[in-house]
Amino acid sequence: MKIVRIETFLVPPRWLFLRVETDEGITGWGEPIVEGRAETVAACVAELSEHLMGSDPRLIEDHWQVLAKGGFYRGGPVLNSALAGIDQALWDIRGKELGVPVHELLGGPVRERVRVYRWIGGASAAELAEAGQRAVAQGYTAVKCNAAERLRAVDSAAAVRDVVARLTALREAVGWEVDIAVDFHGRFSAAMARRTLPLLEPLLPLFVEEPTLPEFSRDLAQITAATAVPIAVGERLYSRWDFRDVLPTGIAVAQPDLSHAGGISEVRRIAAMAEAYDVAFAPHCPLGPIALAACLQTDFATPNFLIQEQSLDVHAPEDNELLGTLVDPTVFRFADGHLARPPLPGLGVDIDERAVRHAAAAGHRWRNQGWRHADGSFAEW
Repeated sequence: MKIVRIETFLVPPRWLFLRVETDEGITGWGEPIVEGRAETVAACVAELSEHLMGSDPRLIEDHWQVLAKGGFYRGGPVLNSALAGIDQALWDIRGKELGVPVHELLGGPVRERVRVYRWIGGASAAELAEAGQRAVAQGYTAVKCNAAERLRAVDSAAAVRDVVARLTALREAVGWEVDIAVDFHGRFSAAMARRTLPLLEPLLPLFVEEPTLPEFSRDLAQITAATAVPIAVGERLYSRWDFRDVLPTGIAVAQPDLSHAGGISEVRRIAAMAEAYDVAFAPHCPLGPIALAACLQTDFATPNFLIQEQSLDVHAPEDNELLGTLVDPTVFRFADGHLARPPLPGLGVDIDERAVRHAAAAGHRWRNQGWRHADGSFAEW
């Protein structure tokens, strides 16, 4: 079997899909993306494709090693995201060739269903509480929300109290049977995180994500020592080497992204490293259907898996972009806040190529927001 064609597609609202075609008619799909840098990642995929054309797609680990390490300059979000999408597609091909889901190739399932959470938002405490109640009514047993918008390095008492008030309203609205995860989104300085986290302890959040920027990962031990709230990090860490210094800091949850951190091959290794530090595994995935499918295949075969992020039902169900490129969207049908083990081979989803090509004809130029403080200086988004 040989690779004969590699294509990328800019799919709205902000995704990049990858299609790898073989001479035996088996096609694999992947999702290599850095949100807001899709065109850059597509260019990187094109460069890496020079190595892959005409090669055997079943040599997954050898391709991973060459693509990750063959260049003198390594790592980072763009290269590792391009590699991630390629890796996903190669696993998809291998599973389809053998007629089994990828999780069977990773040692077999250790669970029959995967717990998921959904994002909620609201401009006020009341709106956030209402969104939480809607999610519970949809059947979710866990939700995640941002804690705050823009914050100064050391912000006011009012800003801290607003964070606590918003999350208190949400807890009161959903009750104690529903888990609440909180995303600090790197908007908090270490000082603000240490100041705020102890005040959230009575609300018993499932975890608080990215309490500070990844540039300050070496300082995470100061934050974990300051609070009993479980700390989660990892969406902006791109390899096992990035996680090596983070895992011993006392974090509770590792959140590598299967479209950023080298794909299934590398994230599987990161999860195993995390298990050795008694750290749970909860993949980051606010992305499209291929990324979610890759996450699920890894989740089903990973003992220390905790919960899965996903983008289902973020918008109205009748206008759900995540399902629009699937031949059979029921593969992502959930019950009681869980997704069942998908039976299809490969990544477990059947991508509608015609729908992908139609969507890519429009394309996108998605960019994240740019924020500034009241004094005009840059603010973390």
